[in-house]
Amino acid sequence: MVLIPLLFAPALTLAQDSPPPDASTLTLRVQTDIVLTNVIARDKKSGAIIRDLKASDFTVLENNKPQRISTFDFQSADAAALLAEKSTTSGRALDTKSVADLLNNASLGATPAALRDHRLIILFFDLSSMQPEDIDRSVEAAQKYINSQMQPADLVAVVSLATGLSMDQDFTGDKSTLLRAVGKYNGTEGTGFTGGGQTGTTDGTADNASSFTADDTEYNSLNTDRELFAISTIARSLEKVDQRKSLLYFSGGLTRNGIENQASMRGATNEAVKANMSLYTVDVRGLQALPPVGDASTGSLRGVSAYNGGANQSQLDANFGSQETLGTLASDTGGKFFSDSNDFSAAFTQVQHDTEAYYILGFRSANTARDGAFRHLTIRVNRPDIKLDYRPGYYAAADFKHQKTEDREQALDDQMRSDSPATDVPLYLQALFFREPGNRAFVPVSLIVPGSAIPFLKNGDRSKATLDVVGQVKNAAGILVGNIRDNVKLAVDANQQVARKNIQYSTGFTLAAGRYHLKFIVRENQTGNMGSFETDIQVPDLSKASLKLSSVVLSNQRSPTPGKSGSRQPDDPLTRDGQQWIPNIAHVFRADQHLFLLYEVYDPTRVKAVKDGTVAPAIAPGLGRRATGPVHILTSIEFLQNGSKVFETPVVEATTLNTPDRNAVAFTFDVPLSTLKPGVYIAQVNVIDDAGGTFSFPRLALRIVASPTAPTANPANTTPPSPAPSTAPGT
Repeated sequence: MVLIPLLFAPALTLAQDSPPPDASTLTLRVQTDIVLTNVIARDKKSGAIIRDLKASDFTVLENNKPQRISTFDFQSADAAALLAEKSTTSGRALDTKSVADLLNNASLGATPAALRDHRLIILFFDLSSMQPEDIDRSVEAAQKYINSQMQPADLVAVVSLATGLSMDQDFTGDKSTLLRAVGKYNGTEGTGFTGGGQTGTTDGTADNASSFTADDTEYNSLNTDRELFAISTIARSLEKVDQRKSLLYFSGGLTRNGIENQASMRGATNEAVKANMSLYTVDVRGLQALPPVGDASTGSLRGVSAYNGGANQSQLDANFGSQETLGTLASDTGGKFFSDSNDFSAAFTQVQHDTEAYYILGFRSANTARDGAFRHLTIRVNRPDIKLDYRPGYYAAADFKHQKTEDREQALDDQMRSDSPATDVPLYLQALFFREPGNRAFVPVSLIVPGSAIPFLKNGDRSKATLDVVGQVKNAAGILVGNIRDNVKLAVDANQQVARKNIQYSTGFTLAAGRYHLKFIVRENQTGNMGSFETDIQVPDLSKASLKLSSVVLSNQRSPTPGKSGSRQPDDPLTRDGQQWIPNIAHVFRADQHLFLLYEVYDPTRVKAVKDGTVAPAIAPGLGRRATGPVHILTSIEFLQNGSKVFETPVVEATTLNTPDRNAVAFTFDVPLSTLKPGVYIAQVNVIDDAGGTFSFPRLALRIVASPTAPTANPANTTPPSPAPSTAPGT
């Protein structure tokens, strides 16, 4: 991958500053977040639910500061109404809309209002972390709950995570349907993505005839992020449903490696809290025996750790580490963690017990700071004989200024995965094509962002800003074949009026012939606003083309590059004659500018002399091969308007290869635009291989606008004098 430096190009579409907004228009923007928390009120002596409390009986404190209760509700499973059952669809990929849609359509025969007083329970089987025997235990526990513990108020959905997150059963109260959904997991082979989440070590490792043990810390970090992201996705899909949701998460252990998974951990907790969803996490490994020297499933240990307690301590630490994250998720969302038991029925009983009857209190925090800090909740009731159960607090929303580095990176990753475009920052993209040896192509990619969309900060006589640029290239099978992640620091003179210019960033990828999908994201790091652009591109296979031609580059700016004048960098086709060509993405030019064109013709047909003095075609060599005899390429540029030719450059003739490392003839043109009338034109590139009898006439649209400082020339649009190309092939 070749990175081309960041450049500034004049904003050709803005002749003057953007007009100010209409003074008569008043825009009022209000942002408010309501915090919901569930409260279970029980009698201290008998444990019975207290059902007669009012909003005035409660006091809510956030960080010891009173908050005004704005919403209040009481829900009881005893009052649940029987919902009509209809057919459901299983085996569907789960996204952020699936569950919310299910709760609003006819699959339940219910509206959100009809869900009142019902329990919403999600059975989440993390198959990627469980061994076959663990899956058997979790399925048996779920089947026991469905057969003997499930009540009329319970609406249950089944979700699984293996190679992807899948909704295997919509919310339903039909026991036979649920039994079929969970039964398909029984006896399946675990994929073993995490394998308990242990990190490779050299001491206390089984002797399996291998002298190398991989450190899988980074691998486990990625899988932990994957599982936490799945929890976030489920929570987001249920965010619009006010009732309390309970997620029973069956896992074979979830290990967090230092701060590597902190952003995903916080994101999962925040999404669950916003969705009023509590996590009940279950370690399906059950009660484990951890013998100091290992069990029969592993070979004997190496080193001295088996004799000094090191191996046993390592096992205990790894087991605790894989349980600690599950416990934290449950605690921070108001649920409970179940471990070290082979009977999982207690988890289902606890869910029903906690959602038997509860109050929903909502308030809008008086602290409007979006600092991402943890805020402690204290809830009191005006009766001394009542015990309250509620979650201890929540993380406040964070604006970009207060986000941590890992949260900012997570935001970019989330946007890259999102199907919805980011539109806060306007972004435009162009991809070109130049052939490279080995039937591959170098694809230069250029991005432009209007300078008016970037909030520059003035520092003395300089204006500064920072951009994050993230890009991915995937092939037709959806496999990632190229990516870029860059942080760009901008510093320009304050008097350059950067708001009236475009910021252009260029990079490139080397790709084989085929179809690809490009997606780029640009984020400005003052407010965190992002813009995205994605498109499909086709890298042509020129082996079957009669005349092999690259993309045609239109430019109005060339920047000097280090190096000897007249040289060309072999890995950068946009650098020629000691100058770098800056593609004009918008194809908009001012009349006082020059239009530069660049393109290449590959494997031109060669000619050789015969006895009578004429020439005859020679066999065209393959890329990288050499042959005697000249080439004979003719080319020119025509400008068409309203179907008529208004200008054509002189014909340029090439008889030698001027780019031998690419077996190509490169052509460059310099066309002054001062004599052309402003308007829209079609630029036709005429390329004729006279020796081979082949030709190509690609066309590109462009627009010429009047110069802001000079009157428009040639108002009658008569044919102007023919300016000769400033650089002929080979110079």
